[in-house]
Amino acid sequence: MQNSIRVRTVELLAPAKDYASAVVAVDAGADAVYIGGARFGARQAAGNTAEEIARVAAYAHRFGVRVHATLNTLLWDDELADAERQARELIDAGVDALIVQDMALRRMDLPVELHASTQVSNRTPEGARFLSEAGFSRVILERALSLDEIRAICAATTAEVEVFVHGAICVGYSGRCFLSRTMSGRSGNRGACSQPCRLPWDLVDGKGRKLIAGKHLLSLRDLNLSQRLGELVDAGVASFKIEGRLKDAGYIRNVVAYYRRALDEVLAARPGVCRASVGESVPDFAPDPAKSFTRGESEYFFDGKCPGVASFDTPKSVGERIGRVARVAGGSFTLDTDADLAPGDGLCLLTPHGATGTNVNAVAGRRITPNRMEGILPGAEVFRNYDRRFNLALERSRMRRVIPARAVVEVSEGGFSIACTDCEGLSASASHSLPLDRAKNPEANAAALRAQAMKSGDTIFAVREVEVRGAEWFVPASLAAEVRREALDALLQARLARPLPHRILPENRAARYPAERLTAEENVTNRLAEAFYRDHGVREIEPPLERAASVAGHVVMRSAYCIRREIGECLREGSRLGGDLYLEHGAERFRLVFDCAACEMSLVKESRREGARPRRSNPAADERK
Repeated sequence: MQNSIRVRTVELLAPAKDYASAVVAVDAGADAVYIGGARFGARQAAGNTAEEIARVAAYAHRFGVRVHATLNTLLWDDELADAERQARELIDAGVDALIVQDMALRRMDLPVELHASTQVSNRTPEGARFLSEAGFSRVILERALSLDEIRAICAATTAEVEVFVHGAICVGYSGRCFLSRTMSGRSGNRGACSQPCRLPWDLVDGKGRKLIAGKHLLSLRDLNLSQRLGELVDAGVASFKIEGRLKDAGYIRNVVAYYRRALDEVLAARPGVCRASVGESVPDFAPDPAKSFTRGESEYFFDGKCPGVASFDTPKSVGERIGRVARVAGGSFTLDTDADLAPGDGLCLLTPHGATGTNVNAVAGRRITPNRMEGILPGAEVFRNYDRRFNLALERSRMRRVIPARAVVEVSEGGFSIACTDCEGLSASASHSLPLDRAKNPEANAAALRAQAMKSGDTIFAVREVEVRGAEWFVPASLAAEVRREALDALLQARLARPLPHRILPENRAARYPAERLTAEENVTNRLAEAFYRDHGVREIEPPLERAASVAGHVVMRSAYCIRREIGECLREGSRLGGDLYLEHGAERFRLVFDCAACEMSLVKESRREGARPRRSNPAADERK
């Protein structure tokens, strides 16, 4: 009798900068990884050749782990042929899906799943419904959405829905931000964002008075929805995405292991939902995302728009909160609480004068001796942004991922065989035909055969159960080991030969786009994308802002984040701060526009301020993402 419960699968999706980090992500428990090709990805610094991605696919597919490749930048007309060539190379390399922003790729008749990148700025049920009708098997949502908005999108579309659950948050709507291009010439929509949102800014009124000076007014805390996974599963979300294709292997190992455990607990309470791949990953350390790169945790606008989501003092990793400085004396300071600090730990201290950093030289109870005392004052908040002992445990981790299996050893006078079956029911066997002698001690022979069959060595299998039949016939240990290796290799080949499920959908040309007009912000930058939208009912398409000679007077960033809300001066709540407001950085000046009906803030490019010296952009920004 078939099970009447319809099982839905969900995946934990992890970032991968390269092959090595992809292996770490898979071993830590990811159900899928996303990785960039050589070009046309939203992280230029995380590109990989097709050969490298083929290696990733070969490793991942053994566990049923999918590989998604990013081709999610805007394309020019003279790049279309190269983009299609790369897409087809990635498909030949074994990727399971392409993550795309530009609708030109929808027009290339590619034999692969297409996922609509968050760069498409997926924020509405109508938009998600259209994308599913247009042949996208998945839509990746904007990070600023609430649970209610996510739930409404899931209900409106037949496409799978993917949401970010951890990592950096873009302050502007994804794919609709031109701030980097405006200030540095490096375009986020072309994979080269310089992250000017992480720079210090001045908030200035219409009379030129500085209301706030030198603060990181657009820098948001990092996302952490680890406590809300159950609600997202119940809402219909199919994929839980961790941000961080530029993060190191330690970050990936720690964060993926943490979310694997959290998601498994959620799934254990929901019999109609299961994970999308197989294998057991048991960490040999205690996963804790607060001990990896973090600007401080936030659930952003998951419960609706609220203040307290920005990190004004620093755009860098602050880490886990330890306490406050109670006293300062000589070359040391005393904490207001007990803390498990150790020499070699890195500290970030937030003071009224800004952030300062130091390392721990010595610890005596609550008294900490750092290697420098500059800027450390009573009352400063203390965070540990580098836990030496924890990071050493990460570096020494030998965490593996294994697939449970069982074996049947069958022995007769004329030879013997080993049949192995994995946890998904896939089976393979190996046998040798040869005359065998009777065993002098059948019980000892059976125990030896059982022990030999359970040795899985450096394979991906963990044989947990063994049945031995015909133990009255003796099998030499070397021969048993050889047949066991052959059986496990055959089982691996059986796993690799089984194709993963895909939803490769045609484009329904009758689907109607939700609007008849596309603005310059929506960036139609090539002939194929223009044809796509016109075929789906769009009548008017403005020239793309991405290719404009000047953006003066244009909105260069639109955001659900609002500085007024963040500083307690919301216009809808009776702000005392009237008149125009501006953000300034060096010679750059942007007027803030507040749309209270939509609860959105926009930055409009103003002319450069005369006499102001341009400040350097953000050379380390890519490392911080």
